[in-house]
Amino acid sequence: MQAIVFIGIQACGKSTFYYHKFGLTHVRINLDMLKTRHREQRMLETCLEIQQSFVIDNTNPTKLDRQRYIEPAKQHKFKIIGYYFESRVRDAIERNSQRPVAQQIPDKGIAGTAKRLELPSYNEGFDELYYVKLLPELQFAVEPWQDEV
Repeated sequence: MQAIVFIGIQACGKSTFYYHKFGLTHVRINLDMLKTRHREQRMLETCLEIQQSFVIDNTNPTKLDRQRYIEPAKQHKFKIIGYYFESRVRDAIERNSQRPVAQQIPDKGIAGTAKRLELPSYNEGFDELYYVKLLPELQFAVEPWQDEV
């Protein structure tokens, strides 16, 4: 079983990447969709209990944010995989402006997440880490993680 944690600012391709790579195999746990931390926690607990692979499709900018998923998944013997998405504020704001108005994030929200963004590291409990770059026409380049991004 896999516990996959996405890391990156809003509008950097995380949800699109989920649908392209994991949409048929992993449950998507997403705070935007579930609306509350309680619902998110219940979904996480269910996946852990039934041994269902899942993807945490949130920004998860800090190590502390990520630990709420990594620790319980480790306890349930899941393989922990992190995907860090290239997070350039200017590019994210441009992509965000192309979303339907109801789905747009305020520019300040994107910039605020970028300021809090901490690069992931294996010592957080990841078994594998990857760097993801969004390419033209919704394609992705995925590379093994290196300490310098």
